[in-house]
Amino acid sequence: MKFKKVIVRFHADNIELAEEMICHIFFSFNLKGVICEVPIPEPDEGFGTQTLKPPEHNSIIGYLPDTDDSDIIISKIKERLAKLSEMAVQVDVLSEIVDEKDWAHAWKEYFNVTRITDKIVVKPEWKEYTPVPGEIVIHIDPGMAFGTGTHPTTSMCLALLEEYVRPGKTLLDVGCGSGILMIGAAKMGAGTMTGIDVDPVAVDITRQNLEKNAIAPDHFTLGAATLEKTPEIQYDLICANIIAQVIAAIMPDIAARLAPDGNAILSGIIEERVPDIYTALERQNLECVKKITQEEWVALVVCHKKIIRRSRNPEMKIKSKSHGRI
Repeated sequence: MKFKKVIVRFHADNIELAEEMICHIFFSFNLKGVICEVPIPEPDEGFGTQTLKPPEHNSIIGYLPDTDDSDIIISKIKERLAKLSEMAVQVDVLSEIVDEKDWAHAWKEYFNVTRITDKIVVKPEWKEYTPVPGEIVIHIDPGMAFGTGTHPTTSMCLALLEEYVRPGKTLLDVGCGSGILMIGAAKMGAGTMTGIDVDPVAVDITRQNLEKNAIAPDHFTLGAATLEKTPEIQYDLICANIIAQVIAAIMPDIAARLAPDGNAILSGIIEERVPDIYTALERQNLECVKKITQEEWVALVVCHKKIIRRSRNPEMKIKSKSHGRI
């Protein structure tokens, strides 16, 4: 099968914001195999190692099947991209026809064994690695789905999962991509897990990667769906590694599915969009309890606001104080 390779080279003062906006446009038109070729500084200590070669241009690359409609889709993409000039983002759009076999594996040269934390290592299926005792090794082949662990948004999620997963805790992964977060959570001791993604290809890849990591089928449920179409089951942990615009839009659905004492890990957010997320949290009576950053990317841990219950009986309150209990 033939594919159209769409290459968007761009110039912008805020590279991270331009990257987010261009990727959002690509995803909205269901482009596959999206690759971001942008400069990535050395990460902070404790996060993923540098794995990408410095690019010659700031570029976002994606693929769509070469059909009768592909040129129309590319024209619509160009129209959307042209509007980014209002945000001081200048783009140059190129396209070419490639064979599926020529692109489906081309990105693998960018993906090496990556240490996320002292304990977590992400290993591509085609790379050799000998783990040391106590390491959690995530075997992954992202295929046409997003999620290799090398991007700051994913590495921060994994680091936060290491902190917040407890044995038996249930998990919902919104936008499961390659399944990397579900695999990591399962190997950290999570209980039953649910993963959803709007892309059926990503759901299939997640299932394959869970199987490669020996995660039992009765341990997880997968579905190609948006969050509002899923049952309002409450989860101890919710992960949403998407983009700020989408996270803000689905915050009511996240709140409805977060257990009273649960935590949601939100990532894919650039620093400039954090106020938007805080506003969305406030509307749902949620609050941020932890914020971490890597480069211009931010990940948040949020929970339901705790209600402080005060005694209606002043005498009881005084009595408690007299016994040293407040």
